Amino acid sequence: MKILLTAFFTLIFLHSPNLFAQTGELKGKVTGASDEPLSGATLRWMNSTIGAVSKAKGEFSIAIPDIAEKKLVVTFLGYATDTILVTSNDFLVLKLTEKSVTTGEVSVEAERVGTYISDAPIHTEVITKDELTKAACCDVAGCFEGNASVQAQTTNIITNSKELRILGLSGVYNLLLVDGVNMIQGLPYTYGISSVPGTLIDNIFVSKGANTVQHGFENMTGIINVTLREPDNAERVFANAYTNNFLEKHFNANAAQPVGDWTTLFSFHTVQPAGKVDGDGDSFLDLPLLTRYMAYNKWKYGSDKFEGLSSVIGLQYLDEERVGGELSFNPETDQGKTTSYGQTVNIQQPSLYTKTGFRFDETSSLMFIGSALFHKQNSFFGTAKYDARQTSFYSNVQYQRAWAETHEFTAGVSYRHFDMKEDIRFMQADSAGGVIQEQMAARTYAGTFLKSERIPGVFAENVFKWNADEIILITGIRADIHNLHGAFVTPRGLLKYQFDEATNVRLSAGTGYRTVNIFSENINLLASSRDVKFREALLPERSLNWGINLMRTQNWEDIAATFSLDFYRTDFSNQIFPDYDTDPTKVFIGNFTGTSASNGLQAEAGALFWGVFNLKLAYNYLDVYRIEDDSRVSLPFIPKHKALTSMSYQPEDGSWHLDGSIHWYGQQRLPNTASNPVEYRQPDVSQSYTTVNIQYTHVWEMFELYAGCENLTNFRQAFPITGWQQPFGAYFDTSFAWGPTRGRELYAGFRFKMD
Repeated sequence: MKILLTAFFTLIFLHSPNLFAQTGELKGKVTGASDEPLSGATLRWMNSTIGAVSKAKGEFSIAIPDIAEKKLVVTFLGYATDTILVTSNDFLVLKLTEKSVTTGEVSVEAERVGTYISDAPIHTEVITKDELTKAACCDVAGCFEGNASVQAQTTNIITNSKELRILGLSGVYNLLLVDGVNMIQGLPYTYGISSVPGTLIDNIFVSKGANTVQHGFENMTGIINVTLREPDNAERVFANAYTNNFLEKHFNANAAQPVGDWTTLFSFHTVQPAGKVDGDGDSFLDLPLLTRYMAYNKWKYGSDKFEGLSSVIGLQYLDEERVGGELSFNPETDQGKTTSYGQTVNIQQPSLYTKTGFRFDETSSLMFIGSALFHKQNSFFGTAKYDARQTSFYSNVQYQRAWAETHEFTAGVSYRHFDMKEDIRFMQADSAGGVIQEQMAARTYAGTFLKSERIPGVFAENVFKWNADEIILITGIRADIHNLHGAFVTPRGLLKYQFDEATNVRLSAGTGYRTVNIFSENINLLASSRDVKFREALLPERSLNWGINLMRTQNWEDIAATFSLDFYRTDFSNQIFPDYDTDPTKVFIGNFTGTSASNGLQAEAGALFWGVFNLKLAYNYLDVYRIEDDSRVSLPFIPKHKALTSMSYQPEDGSWHLDGSIHWYGQQRLPNTASNPVEYRQPDVSQSYTTVNIQYTHVWEMFELYAGCENLTNFRQAFPITGWQQPFGAYFDTSFAWGPTRGRELYAGFRFKMD
């Protein structure tokens, strides 16, 4: 490892001959029309990567590049961009006087087109913060109402845990990043997508299929990268409050300000519990009583686009409690007992991440990415006591070098440290109903489960461009050494070909590996009375994903349209999917090395009419199956057919907008319950269903009011809990959720913004 690191850093400095290609330093001050100092103005030399940001009193200091014509570009929100020819090193006072007349128009346009396809070689859908204002979007799980590629799926209806699916496969197969860092893995996976409030999100990038090797070997079906608000580009003050007809309350507040050479953003988020609601009369709460407190702080120094040092540091603390179960359940007196069924989850999670780098010149840079997380969880699922701890660290050092505009090379080393401990016990009151004792009766999987991973890795990736970016090829490979499973070698390749200005095709292929976390990734195992049987020692899952995407844009006089068609296939050479079919009172878990595949086809068309009306139509075909005993078996809880219609209208003055979406889901296969008593059986397939969401937003200069309805038609899955009549009986099972379980939701809220 020492030899590898020595060679790596030697390579960096051998490829950085222009490290000190500067001719001095220019100092000055940026002011506004009334001579007021402008803090946070961006300064950049034209035809150079050297840049700076003005400080609290408008003062700046910027290195002078060794170029012939020195033109300084100055940008500040609310003013037109100015360009100054610099002929000396004297103290320079830059006075911006011309107010920008396009800011409002650009803002309105961005709000009308809230999603778009990136020009990047990897097919990437970008969901902007403007799109997130078109729905309640309380957290990450609720941010995909207008997106056809990602589906939020409930994994435990009693505690309302969710996952994000791509290509019809479980959310464990895609990688969920926060600011480009993997923070939601292991224990945080169960509830992690609900812990990030929508009001803190800047953009969401959704990339399907094989992807870059820089983020690791685990992404098999795609990457979802949630980028949070930047301190130097966020509102000075932001507040949001929201409530619904179930009386669940959300409040968010952000504040951004400069602190010396840094800018910082503070964010506070809380959720207060709803009332007790039971719409279908099964004596169980339709949604858990959720109490959450989250504090987040982000610091930013400089920019990785400019020469010199740059850094982003994020800190977060999460404290959360979820209580679900029967209406009569009282966690203070009934937890772990058979007097009344309930589930309680208590989470404390501090975390930290950083992306700190140094740009040597226009062509080369060095970046360090690091994260640390501690997760403590104490839970009861009926009489199952589940206590878990996780400590994880991740570090990544990568060097990037560009040659002209045709070739870019990235290489790096990474290291992951992951420790998780899960304690599972089954509790029941003694004959006197008082003291709680341990019991291992019907369920036999009680015990302590330990997982300890140490994974060093190296990677390299090349980007080649030909014919003015008409052809772009990305090739990458990484090698990781797992302390338990040996070497993982992960090659990836992506190709983009631009037929003309309006049409392109993208191809991708690559392998992936991942080790499983059975209980955190399948939390309903703990929530039901099924016994869990491990057939064998579990090996890493392995897959090959390949896909093709064709996209065309078309502009007419009053219409701007985009058409997209893609197909992706995932083949598993080993997959671990819990077997719910063999015995309805048990779940069998083992390696499956036979044929297991997923075919995903998506067709989508979107158009903006007259600059005010946005329409999107999308269709998904998902064929996810296994070959068992020469028979083709579809995996459960995956609709083969889905359709989406999304609409948005906003007048030219931007004073209000009306947004809506219609989702249609086809039938889904359900696990076999034929051997259960009649009253505890579920149908073999679900029914198809439609949900309709609508929201109206009125906009003032600093204030917005919004109100809407989710599931307007009030469709709900009747009695989703099997055996709800006897929650401590042998047939109690919470894993049959395939549709909405809480009916129509009305909500209202406001947003306050001050730049």
